[in-house]
This record gives sequence, C-alpha cells and structure tokens, in this order.
Amino acid sequence: MCAFKIMAQKSLLDCVVVANTPLSNTCFQLQLRPVSGTLPAILPGQFVEVRVDHTPTVILRRPISVFDVDFSTQTLSLLIQKVGDGTIALSELSEGAVVNLLLPLGNGFSTPEKPNSRLLLVGGGVGVAPLLYLGRQLRDSGHEVNFLLGFRSVREMIDLSAYRSIGNVYVTTEDGSEGETGFVTNHSILKQKADHLYVCGPSPMMKAVAAYAVKAGVSCEVSLENKMACGLGACLCCVTDTKEGHKCVCTEGPVFNINQLKWQI
Repeated sequence: MCAFKIMAQKSLLDCVVVANTPLSNTCFQLQLRPVSGTLPAILPGQFVEVRVDHTPTVILRRPISVFDVDFSTQTLSLLIQKVGDGTIALSELSEGAVVNLLLPLGNGFSTPEKPNSRLLLVGGGVGVAPLLYLGRQLRDSGHEVNFLLGFRSVREMIDLSAYRSIGNVYVTTEDGSEGETGFVTNHSILKQKADHLYVCGPSPMMKAVAAYAVKAGVSCEVSLENKMACGLGACLCCVTDTKEGHKCVCTEGPVFNINQLKWQI
C-alpha cells in the first residue's frame, strides 16, 4: 500500500454555502465553495474544522469528515449529522451564508500498489461520509470499488445514489427495513475476499470488521472518530494508544492500519 501523494499546507478559508440538502432525517449535506481563491489539495480521509458562528453555546470548531470534493467546480461537500447545538446550527445555514474552515487536517487513506485491486469500503451510520471521496479516487485509479454500508433502519439511511455511481453498493439495516438484516459483519458480501478493507464508523463496528480482516488475512485501515477539539495536536484530547506509543488522532490519524492499533482482535 502507498499513500495518496497529494499534499497541502493547512489553510483558513472562508467558504460560501452553495447548497444545504437533507439526506436523511438526521443528516444533511453542506456544499461549500471558497469566497475567493481555490480549494487546497485534499486527501481522501482528511477532515476539516468548521467554525460555528452566532451560537453562544458553541465555542470550539467542529471536526467534520470530507464527504466529497469537485475541483472542477471548486466545491467541497460535508456530510453532517445533527447531534448537538453546533451541528444543528450548521443545518440551519442558508445558501449564501459564509462558513470558516481550517483544512485540510489529518492523514488520509492509502491506495493499493497492486493494480485492479478489489476493494471493500465499509461504513456505519455517518461513518459512510469519508468513503465517497475515497471510493471516487480509488475508482479513478483503476480499482474495483465495493461499498458495504450499514444503518439502523431505512429511515436513517442517506441517499446512496452518489455511491452507486462509483461502485457496487451493499446495505445492511439492523431492523431489516433495507438490504440484508443485521450488522455489516453479517453481510454475505464478506464471503467474497477483498484485497483491502477501508472502514469508518462506530468503534464497536470497526473493531468487529478489523477482527474479520485479521481472520481473513486481509489488509485493513480504519478512520478513528475520537473526539477532537483543535485538530492540530495541541489539546491532546484525541490521543489514542498505539503499538508505537500515544498518537494524536487529529494529526497522525485519523486513518490507521489496524496493525498499528492495540485492539484485541
């Protein structure tokens, strides 16, 4: 495996809201474009820190995964779940509002060195967010992209048309209202061995998929969702213990190979 080679310095960037679109009963897509200048290079798996203005209960920026990037239109998309005052405030932004971003942050996913690799991108809930841009980049690099996406129910499932335009999409819901019933680790697609797994979602889900990967002998990367405040490695609230010592998820992650982590798998 080798990393995507695009690199960029961190930037503070004012962006205008191009569209604010509900994608489920709890999630929405915020499409942004720089007020001036251009977007910096952004790696699949990186994230941004969003400043939430005019909300007295929100002091810190909010870390949000990069959902998609279209450099031809200079549009950056974020998939955001409404879970607190900050994200609710962002969900109420209208077209033309200006949002300040710190980006790009963290390290991204790797790309296979083996040509035409069969890849499985596994996401749970809002953890599906970084997999769209990743899948697009991997497909454009000549690899076979398959998505395995899990939700609690069809009511919480986002519109998956963008994923289907990139590769095969397999779905699980815990209540069986869409796709196969159960968790992503129960899906029949896992009977077909992939060359590499990319995973993002709740920690128990990622650990379960990592355990499958170890048993199947498949390389696996996960994007950790530790709580982050600064995004720059200064506050140390996102530190995780790895086989190489304590590391800040915001600067040395959020993507890690499972072989680096002290997970009991």
